[in-house]
Amino acid sequence: MPTWKNWSGRLSAKPQELHFVRSEEDAAAYAAQAQQSGQTVRVAGSGHSHANLIPNNTMILDCSGLNGIVSTNVEQRTATVRAGTPIYAMGLPLLEAGLGLHNQGDIDRQSIAGAVATGTHGTGPSLSNLSARVISARLACASGELLEVTEQTHPNLWQAVRLNLGALGVVTQLTLQLRDAFRLQERTWQLDADALTDAIEEYPAKSRHFEFFYYPQKQQAEAKSLTETDAPAVYPLGDEGKRCGWSHEVLPNYRPHLHTEMEYSVPAEVGAECFHAIRMLLQNDFPKVQWPVEVRTLAADNVWLSPAFRRETITISVHQDVRQDETEYYRACEAIFKSFGGRPHWGKVNYLTGTDFACSYPQWHPWWDAQKAMDPTGVFLNPYLQALKPTA
Repeated sequence: MPTWKNWSGRLSAKPQELHFVRSEEDAAAYAAQAQQSGQTVRVAGSGHSHANLIPNNTMILDCSGLNGIVSTNVEQRTATVRAGTPIYAMGLPLLEAGLGLHNQGDIDRQSIAGAVATGTHGTGPSLSNLSARVISARLACASGELLEVTEQTHPNLWQAVRLNLGALGVVTQLTLQLRDAFRLQERTWQLDADALTDAIEEYPAKSRHFEFFYYPQKQQAEAKSLTETDAPAVYPLGDEGKRCGWSHEVLPNYRPHLHTEMEYSVPAEVGAECFHAIRMLLQNDFPKVQWPVEVRTLAADNVWLSPAFRRETITISVHQDVRQDETEYYRACEAIFKSFGGRPHWGKVNYLTGTDFACSYPQWHPWWDAQKAMDPTGVFLNPYLQALKPTA
């Protein structure tokens, strides 16, 4: 029996079938086969999610064979990209067309469809997540049909597919809104713990990108800013902290250490207060935790299931070594995040129920209405998603 594992090795599954998909037609045929045989099918990207979105005991599709840039439109600043394309493989082809992503996270190992499906983001108070840049998507449906989804042709489905959790069909292509290629100058410095409230409230406005990693054992944070620049790229780029280069060269970083992660997005106006509560939790209840707390910013958007839906946002991430049990620590953090109106990152650990999500997302039920219209028999719902599904 085949085995699937996520990046950290914490999540795994032994499906009856694990297929490597190399074409849209193949994806559509497997989706139709699953519906006809009563199977559930989930699509695996790079496995960089910490959430139970993929584990499934019937069929898993590996769409990494669907990769590459299909086309670019320099005048409209768009690109159509196959779903399995890793983000790191997009940078150079887009640069050669004079284009770049508006923003991306500090890990670029994810497939573009997986990153969009979970609302993956970078940092910047004026910058939204990848899902908010989706213009259109192509879906292999449970019927076996290939459907092009745009705001004009299928407005509700388009809203749902921009952050889709893999629950609407097999996404085979995405068209993204881009911008002209640009370069960034990176700078890092140390901040004392007492300066972190000011850092959250003031520093993001001073550069295009700002974040910090707070190390509880040291009572210090490593802050980083990235500023758009006309200066030429400097090679070799060198280590993280002093790079000057094209955006796709400077935004991502090397993150080899296996870990689990929980991230919540809270309203920007309570971000500093929420971080202080997490810091006190570490100091008083979990003094042995060594992994950092990451703080970033995110612009409001109108994507139905985006954690930044209709509000300016501060994101706070906590981490733990994959060899340790994070449950008690994460549950304590989650209680704090919830008290500040937090919404979890879809690709990271949370312990919420469907009722919890319904209270956090005004468009929770419309999203599920769109899901049911596309997949009335639940072909694309694994046990985790079935448990979140509204009962009425």
